[in-house]
Amino acid sequence: MEAKPSQGLYPLHRCKTIHLVRHAQGVHNVEGEKNFDAYLSEDFFDAHLTPFGWQQVDNLHKHVKTSEISNRIELVVVSPLLRTLQTAVGAFGGEYKDGVDAPPLMIAGAGNSDRHAIGSLNCPPFIAVESCREYLGVHPCDRRSNITKYRELFPAVDFSLIETEEDVLWKPKIREENQELAARGMRFMNWLSTRKEKEIAVVTHSGFLQQTLNLFGNDCDPTVKNEISAHYANCEIRSVVLVDKCMDGSDSPVTNYPGKIPSGEDLPNDIADEK
Repeated sequence: MEAKPSQGLYPLHRCKTIHLVRHAQGVHNVEGEKNFDAYLSEDFFDAHLTPFGWQQVDNLHKHVKTSEISNRIELVVVSPLLRTLQTAVGAFGGEYKDGVDAPPLMIAGAGNSDRHAIGSLNCPPFIAVESCREYLGVHPCDRRSNITKYRELFPAVDFSLIETEEDVLWKPKIREENQELAARGMRFMNWLSTRKEKEIAVVTHSGFLQQTLNLFGNDCDPTVKNEISAHYANCEIRSVVLVDKCMDGSDSPVTNYPGKIPSGEDLPNDIADEK
């Protein structure tokens, strides 16, 4: 009996667990759901979370603790926009203690919030990556602030992969096409494959998730395909396995064992019986 075409078997060391998160409710989401033209308003430049969005973050934080996801995550990758940064540090950050020699993930009150500082103790590293941003262009809510401002608000987040101080990717009159975003999303997933970490959280946006994940699952049952590419609600988390089929990663198989220790002749059973 052969394996079903829909089944796949892959070496464990070529797989990663990725926890995909859409940011919590932002001020632009509230107004945009009432009137789509609100997304064109400069009032929502680099939109921050609403109080309800922060409640969503608190609930997600509880979930990742009780499910013990937080104990396994080795890296948090986050889109460098205010709402994703707030969601990431709120969901995966730790407690802040005065007098402890460790920079906070977020200072108190960052981004028009009423939040206390969020600590970086006993947390995985956080790194901001431009390639998992939302659609680029036209909508001011998707234009990021300067990196200097983010470093002040989120001291323990690593912004070293951001190449420019100002947002040079966002264009006021050109909105990124679906296929362009999908291609960018695939480059991001390829980059994840090269990371040494085996379990990673990614905090990003609905458009990015929709266009990227729609590229996957075409060799699966339609129900599985739909499960992979279904629309994300605000602050939703779903976990997937990322398989490196092209040997882009460099991990060695740490759980494999070579056998033949001690060394000796190792014959198939039928040949051994003849002897």
